[in-house]
Amino acid sequence: MTVTATSVDESDQLRPQPAPASRTAPLVRLVPALVAALCGVLLYVSFPPRTLWWLALPAFAGFGWVLRGRSWKAGLGLGYLFGLGFLLPLLVWTGVEVGPVPWIALAAIEAIFVALVGAGVTLVSRLPAWPLWAAAVWIAGEAARARVPFHGFPWGKIAFGQADGVFLPLAAVGGTPVLGFGVVLCGFGLYEVVRLVVEGRRTREVRRSAAVALLSVAVPVVGAVAARGLVSDKADNGYATVALIQGNVPRSGLEFNEQRRAVLDYHARETLRLAADVKAGKTPRPDFVLWPENSSDVDPFANADAYAVIDNAAKAIGVPISVGGVVERGGKLWNEQILWDPKKGPTDTYDKRQIQPFGEYLPLRGLIGAINSNWTSMVRQDFSRGTKPGVFTMDHAKVGLVTCYEAAFDWAVRSEVTDGAQLISVPSNNATFDRSEMTYQQLAMSRVRAVEHSRTVTVPVTSGVSAVIMPDGKITQKTGMFVPAYLVQKVPLRSSETPATKLGILPEIALVLVAAGGLGWAIGAGVRGRRAGGASSAS
Repeated sequence: MTVTATSVDESDQLRPQPAPASRTAPLVRLVPALVAALCGVLLYVSFPPRTLWWLALPAFAGFGWVLRGRSWKAGLGLGYLFGLGFLLPLLVWTGVEVGPVPWIALAAIEAIFVALVGAGVTLVSRLPAWPLWAAAVWIAGEAARARVPFHGFPWGKIAFGQADGVFLPLAAVGGTPVLGFGVVLCGFGLYEVVRLVVEGRRTREVRRSAAVALLSVAVPVVGAVAARGLVSDKADNGYATVALIQGNVPRSGLEFNEQRRAVLDYHARETLRLAADVKAGKTPRPDFVLWPENSSDVDPFANADAYAVIDNAAKAIGVPISVGGVVERGGKLWNEQILWDPKKGPTDTYDKRQIQPFGEYLPLRGLIGAINSNWTSMVRQDFSRGTKPGVFTMDHAKVGLVTCYEAAFDWAVRSEVTDGAQLISVPSNNATFDRSEMTYQQLAMSRVRAVEHSRTVTVPVTSGVSAVIMPDGKITQKTGMFVPAYLVQKVPLRSSETPATKLGILPEIALVLVAAGGLGWAIGAGVRGRRAGGASSAS
């Protein structure tokens, strides 16, 4: 009897066998989710204090890759992961003094807007010239985030990460919406170019798509280069010599409020030092002096000693001072800038209009108190909102006041310029956030605002970083953090308006309408496709 034996090569036994499809499928499905989150982190890394603005382009290219052609439900989840990857590290400073719960809650809520954008991008990604529609959808998401809830939170607008980038002049064309649109369009267009090159097909339709993709990359860059002519350092109304005072605080964190008088004394002392240096000929005499937000948390109208300290400082320097005060009037609290004349005393005021939720007022106070009574004790009394723009006439200059958080809001800055401001001041108090990235992120906003409206922007801060910014967005002087210092510089005064100033909200409205048109087209095409499929199967 013959027996046939089947032999097995020992090398086959040692060779790794492929895992069953059922094992690898879940891992493959995780790749888009991982890429979405990592692209969000990459977008965060493109923001200040780093100068890696160009990383926003591969971040949106990768975001386009994970979204294109997927269902809107998948886009919702992937968009949320992208939003968390971006916003969690970007907003970590919000938890410096109050712990991780408010920080994580804020990032989680704001990421919902990015999730909705992700869903919208998946819908328009099936349309011709989809990078255009997708970039408009992103800006529509930013527009919504800047308005709701609680009057909005625009922190993290793409424009605010581009202060060092080649796209910055686009801010003068149409403000932060046009600047952000250009960056996002270029990022999505970059992905589309790579995709078409990798696929390597050469049909007429593909060539048309390639042309659109190349234009998506080229047009924002060319537009930014062409827009450089809109930004000028030329003095329309002469020059002014401005002084910024950074008095510093006794200690960082929320506790600095417990030493309010010390903060006032520090700013008065630094002003007296400036006056002594002017008298000694060490520094030029300023035309006016700018103090930061909360430089006098002691109400000078209710406390004679605080009044005397400020008045003495104003008389010593001999020029007007804009003082940041906390004032109680009619039983209400106001975050106020006070124009203090060395001869007449306080002559004008500006009340902050865009006050910070959970910092200067507490929405849902009853609910939050039930969760944690410590949080309500941090904001014992809500600040009231101002209603009018603040433009102080200081010597021969008209200075527009944009108090701290207001710098993130397009309307708050523009209203000062259209009200006649020849120079913008952004008095701020960052002491609550210690040495976090917050002060650098806010400084970048001010640089974008300088280009947007072609104005010198000054940033006097209690504890750093204070700076002088030219109308082209370049910082010419700045201080360190948590050091007493003053800055004195001759700066141009300007009254001409950029297209962004003149157009105001119109570019944002136009981009929102483009997004709505693209979404309507995509949804309509999807409905018609399902109907056609149903009719075909029925026949």
